[in-house]
Amino acid sequence: MTAARSVPWPTEGLSFGGDFSPEQWPREVWDEDVRLMREAGVNLVTVGVFSWALLERSPGEYTWSWLDEVLDLLHANGIAVDLATPTAAPPNWLLTAHPEVLPVDATERRERPGGRLGWCPASPVFRAHALRIVDAIAERYGRHPAVRLWHVSNELGGGNARCFCEVSAADFRRWLGDRYGDVEAANAAWGTAFWGHTYTSFDEVSPPRGVGGAPNPGLALDFERYSSDALLAHYTAERTAIERHSDVPVTTNFMVGAGSHVVDYARWAQHVAIPANDHYTLVDDPDRAEDLAASADRMRGIARGRTPWLLMEHSTGGPSWQQRNRAKEPGELVRNSLAHVARGSDGALFFQWRASTAGAEQFHSAMVPHAGTRTRVWREVCALGRALEALAPVQGAPVEPARVAIVVDESSGWALQAGLKPHRGLRYGHEVRAWHTAFWRRQVTTDVVPLDADLSGYDVVVLPSLFVVDTASAARISAVVDRGATLLVTYASGIVDETARVLTGGYPGAFRDVLGVWAEEFVPLQRDQHARLDDGTVVTDWAEDLVVEDADVVLRHVDGPLAGRPAVTRRAAGGGAWYVSAMLDQDGVQRIVDRVVEERAVPRTVTAPPGLEAVRRVRDDGSGVLFLINHRDDDVTVVASGTDLLDGSGQGPETVVPAGGVRVLLEAATA
Repeated sequence: MTAARSVPWPTEGLSFGGDFSPEQWPREVWDEDVRLMREAGVNLVTVGVFSWALLERSPGEYTWSWLDEVLDLLHANGIAVDLATPTAAPPNWLLTAHPEVLPVDATERRERPGGRLGWCPASPVFRAHALRIVDAIAERYGRHPAVRLWHVSNELGGGNARCFCEVSAADFRRWLGDRYGDVEAANAAWGTAFWGHTYTSFDEVSPPRGVGGAPNPGLALDFERYSSDALLAHYTAERTAIERHSDVPVTTNFMVGAGSHVVDYARWAQHVAIPANDHYTLVDDPDRAEDLAASADRMRGIARGRTPWLLMEHSTGGPSWQQRNRAKEPGELVRNSLAHVARGSDGALFFQWRASTAGAEQFHSAMVPHAGTRTRVWREVCALGRALEALAPVQGAPVEPARVAIVVDESSGWALQAGLKPHRGLRYGHEVRAWHTAFWRRQVTTDVVPLDADLSGYDVVVLPSLFVVDTASAARISAVVDRGATLLVTYASGIVDETARVLTGGYPGAFRDVLGVWAEEFVPLQRDQHARLDDGTVVTDWAEDLVVEDADVVLRHVDGPLAGRPAVTRRAAGGGAWYVSAMLDQDGVQRIVDRVVEERAVPRTVTAPPGLEAVRRVRDDGSGVLFLINHRDDDVTVVASGTDLLDGSGQGPETVVPAGGVRVLLEAATA
């Protein structure tokens, strides 16, 4: 049952380490760094992310000596290297000579130097310079024994997700020509007769510039798709340059959250050897541990089981870019890291190794903090290193198959949050998180999967605000009911097709027949307005005026603008088809999930109160590795047996997981 792995993993055992920036420090610090890395159990570090200006001080003039020494030093100490191409940070000499490579925002203002990813993905000038340095680095280090993974650029799209310059506009027009063939097909898809915006040539098409306007929805959605493809084209160009000189696996670090939609990560994942992710919790998120779980489950869905994935970055404490950067509580560093491992990551890496004393992120937390090694953070880093070494038996083992899938699609996020909508404050990730949270609180393993995922193995399929859906996908999803699975669809799903054109006949047009209901009208609730359902559920933000044709009414509005009208319905066909037409509070979502879990006899990994996270990975011999992570302030007792890999203790038939603690039980193989 080990996940198929077509590429070698960069380390023996689980990977542990982080971004190492020796160029920021005097030479004498390097020896201390590798000594401390060995003390902590570090076996993989990312090197060179922001080093372009130091490696190439003028076009074609290279300085390799410092990087030669760093790679040799790491290799001599048994530490593998994830070598980055340095294209996230173009050097000032390039930006001075060619300011046209800087990206342009929607107001047609060109960005200024000083940030990162300060380049237009479509710029041929930038591409030429970038590929020169990538080719030179790959040629020099492609066979270096320390290099076990290549890391293209850094968080692509994190500063240049969209560029509105004329070069990008021309590239967008070319992309449209490839997609539609002729401009009349684009006119038909976008409905450009409205407002008289018909195009006679692709030369007349511009990106959706401006802020707060009303762009054509189809054009705006296509520009988002194009922007993702433009960045992907740059990634693949760098990857190709590397592969001319090296057979070491190539990846790049995603920024996958529960509902994030920077680029089309599901499509990108097909082009990386090892899917990798950066994840940072948000200080104003009351369920930070659940956000982490949703992100990890989505990474597993993106990886599609072909390989474990890798947590490339997270933080030991506070990051640097939030309004009030929160230090992590004692034990949280370890809990966060092992939660990612529980959900399929074969390692835990951080940004960064040693806290910087200068530069924009000088107050970002690190494995070696400003206060040094006489700190709780350092002690927890070392404890995590020991834990990951002890968890070697889990390497390569897949997460136990889930019976619940939540379907997420980038196009829905792009389309729902752009342009004029009945409620312009809706956020795509809201419903994803709400439904994932409800399953997480019941210790039900859930896959967060792309729209084109195989759904045949799931008993429950959830569509949270799947705003955009094509005809074939809608039919495939609806068919899960006929084979006996339960389909649960929330508001703002199936509203438009892949061109962002509204599906007529009543909302949600794509799923009207399988649900047995349709809505006459959207009824957005106003700011601070709320309504109640007959089980006490509170409704905010969104409701719909439903017409029930072939379904049972589960819940009704008891007050508000839709008093007496249906709110939640269930069609009894097949495995059952639910429609949740309103934004419910978390308790209301939980009640529906609890009913579905009971009806479908969906197994819980363990039975425990909310806040006890439980996930199992399954080894080749049939034995399980059960992760029990207690995010609560009190001890939790669960029925579970095995040997705790973290401390060697025998546990069972009941296991006590201490408040804020973690147990990882190696269970006996099942017959």
